[in-house]
Amino acid sequence: MKDFPSCFGENGVQVADSCSSSTTRAAQNVVTCIYQCKLRGSSSSCLITVSWTKTLMGPGLSVGIDELLGNHCICKVDIKPWLFSKRKGSKSLEVDKSSKIDILWDLSCAKFGSGPEPLQGFYLAVVFNQDIMLLLGDLKKEACMKIDSDYYDCSDDAVFIAKREHIFGKKFYGAKAQFCDKGQVHDVRIECDTLGLNDDSCLLIRIDSKTVMQVKQLKWKFRGNHTILVDGIPVDVFWDVHNWLFGNAMGNAVFMFQTCISTEKLWAGEYVSDPSVLTLAYSQQFKDSQLQGLGFSLILNAWRNE
Repeated sequence: MKDFPSCFGENGVQVADSCSSSTTRAAQNVVTCIYQCKLRGSSSSCLITVSWTKTLMGPGLSVGIDELLGNHCICKVDIKPWLFSKRKGSKSLEVDKSSKIDILWDLSCAKFGSGPEPLQGFYLAVVFNQDIMLLLGDLKKEACMKIDSDYYDCSDDAVFIAKREHIFGKKFYGAKAQFCDKGQVHDVRIECDTLGLNDDSCLLIRIDSKTVMQVKQLKWKFRGNHTILVDGIPVDVFWDVHNWLFGNAMGNAVFMFQTCISTEKLWAGEYVSDPSVLTLAYSQQFKDSQLQGLGFSLILNAWRNE
């Protein structure tokens, strides 16, 4: 088993240390999803980043669109926490003289769980020259009527390729994930029974209540990687719990689940200090993969509730 620093360079420890060390960020509940989309009528592709936030001021939403190559930002729209703004609206942005992007949303009847992502009763649409690039939510018919599109042709070719989420707990940390685009939704559960420095420290990862990984003597193996199988697909799991064991009490651990791309090929000899870089670099490699329908990257920032 390779240790975490060898995969991310000699300074790999900073993946956890610099990810999100402030208590302000720890208190903010954030879920970021990245989709690879095609611009219809063009051979170009782009990345659409959707971030759902939940703060004391209320839920918020951010949508960014970037070129897949060149890391050029095409546009970005921030919807402020809804305590002071409308939960329904649209924004139209000109890309050039002949092209425009429309972003439409309706979360006025959205229902939420414990996290910042809406569960139902909403739509979010990103439209390029009247062609839908991304359509999220269960109110697709209402979205298409707003876009003036035929409901039966109201579909997108977006591929869900990456997700980054903040999760919270004391002993148990949970999240949901699809390890292939439009695949089965799985319950991911991380358990750490002892956060002290004794030899009995143990880390468990369960998928749908089934134990898929166990790390004993965690104080000696606080960073590492292991391969598991989910839906018959190999998934590389990385963990870094250094902050839990040796760092600040408010520090976070980092877990990454990655399918499709060879980790050794992708990260050998590279230094990465920010999980957002992981997601972006993965996305750039993703486009060249022949297994595009299987590619997915999940990064979980796990925070201890004291």
